[in-house]
Amino acid sequence: MIFNKDTAEKTAELLLQINAIKLNPKNPFTWASGWKSPIYCDNRLTLSFPAIRNYVRDEFAKNIEKQFGKPDVIAGVATGAIGIGILVAESLGLPFVYVRPEPKKHGRQNQVEGFLQKGQNVVVVEDLISTGNSSLLAVEALREAGANVKGMAAIFTYGFGVAEENFKNAKLDLYTLSNYENLLNLALAKKYITETEQEILKEWSANPAGWGVEAL
Repeated sequence: MIFNKDTAEKTAELLLQINAIKLNPKNPFTWASGWKSPIYCDNRLTLSFPAIRNYVRDEFAKNIEKQFGKPDVIAGVATGAIGIGILVAESLGLPFVYVRPEPKKHGRQNQVEGFLQKGQNVVVVEDLISTGNSSLLAVEALREAGANVKGMAAIFTYGFGVAEENFKNAKLDLYTLSNYENLLNLALAKKYITETEQEILKEWSANPAGWGVEAL
């Protein structure tokens, strides 16, 4: 997984400022998967803050070209990355498509929405990487549609080992604006969390599926 340290720290600080990332080790959140978690991330909030969404857009546009070369098409993963994906495509002057979690049940039964030609180079934009499973299903759908997927760019990753393995198996490079390690370091330095809370957050990251209230 690829990132720039300065960008990772700046992005983490912006996400914390607008509560897109909430850290609450004492009162864990429950994810849809059932996992107990001391962190919750909703990067769609960036769209509501013009200066921050412009920062995210510009960093994506700059680094997508740097890491993957300028693609033919930008693809956003529905629904969380549609908004920022459109902004990135507009900044780069490129077409945009988005990928549904599964094909529609009616009409043309599309999973990839928009105009995409076989053989076109695509970079996928995502808001958040946890295990990577849903993001890579979008990549699989694009590949089945004949796209040449050059890589994925995401706002934030939890850095789970399972995600690294999944991307390796999919033979896909991932670039992220920020990540969990840089978030924790920044949160401690800016006093969003204490050293004790940082340790709890590290313990969760090492075993997110098995971590629970009893770990407190």
